[in-house]
This record gives sequence, C-alpha cells and structure tokens, in this order.
Amino acid sequence: MTILAIVAVAVLWGISAYNGMIGVQEEATQAAADVQSAYQRRYDLIDNLVETVKGYAQHEENTLKEVVEARAKATSITIDPSNCTPEQLQQYQKAQGELGSALGKLIAVSENYPDLKANENFLDLQKQLEGTENRINEARNKFNEKVTTYNRQIRKFPNNIFAGIFGFRTMEKFAADAEAQKAPKVKF
Repeated sequence: MTILAIVAVAVLWGISAYNGMIGVQEEATQAAADVQSAYQRRYDLIDNLVETVKGYAQHEENTLKEVVEARAKATSITIDPSNCTPEQLQQYQKAQGELGSALGKLIAVSENYPDLKANENFLDLQKQLEGTENRINEARNKFNEKVTTYNRQIRKFPNNIFAGIFGFRTMEKFAADAEAQKAPKVKF
C-alpha cells in the first residue's frame, strides 16, 4: 500500500510539473508572438512611409530600394521560438537590424526635404514608427523575461528530469545587436 501511495504521489507530482512547464512554455511562445506582431506592425507601416517619401524624394531611389529590400528580407525570415537554434535567432535579429538601419536612413532623408518634414502624413507615420520601435523593444524585453522563467522552470531539479523525458528544451533570448555595443558618435 505504501509503495502504491508513493507511486501515486510521484505520478501526481509529475503531472503537476509537466503542466507547469507547459504553462511557462506557452507564456514564452505567446511573448514571442507578441514580438513578431510588433515587427509586423512595423512592416505594415513601411509601405506607407516609403510611398509618402517617394512623392517628395525622387532622388532617393537607392534609400527607398534599400528599405523595401530590407523589409522583404525581414518578412521572409520567421522563427519558432520553442524550437529555434541560436543561429536562426541571430539570423532573424540580423534581418530586423538591417531593416531598422534602412529605416533610419529613410528618416534621415527627410532632413533634405523641408516639405516632407512638414508633411502631416510623414510626421504621423514617423510617430507611429517611433511608437512601434518602442513596442518592439517592450515585446522583446517581455519575451526575454518569459524565456528566463521558462528556462529556469525546466532546468530546476527535479523538473529537469521530467523536462528531459518530455522533450522540453531551453529557449534562446533576443540579444542586443553587435552594433548596439558601440557608442554612437555625435557630431555638431
């Protein structure tokens, strides 16, 4: 009878551990979906921004082309956070960084076109992009928090035993771009 009770307790505890790991994994994958949603918002705004700039900045064809190409590259890369490798995450982040850089150049173009800088549509799109970049940052931070919670849950003893049995693997976090490590140079 005692052995049966010990087995029953172990089974119940295993079920509880498994369900707990599923819960934190789902929170982490939801946070990843939120990051991708924020990036999608940025992608959706880019076409409008490019079209607005086109009307004013006919001579900036290379910059516009760069933004469109970077957007296409960034949207072609998707990740499954519960099953991605560090290399896949790095490739995804690189494409997003290239898009951000191209957008920065596009916004800088506005300095050469006073009418564009004053255009209500352009200003509105610029504000929306700024807000979207903040949302992306917040979503990435939340994702990293959820991944930390998930990784901690599956790595603690004795959960790590069940995690190994049931195939739970640690998830990768978003990391800062290598370029972000360099201090920007401000020249007046």
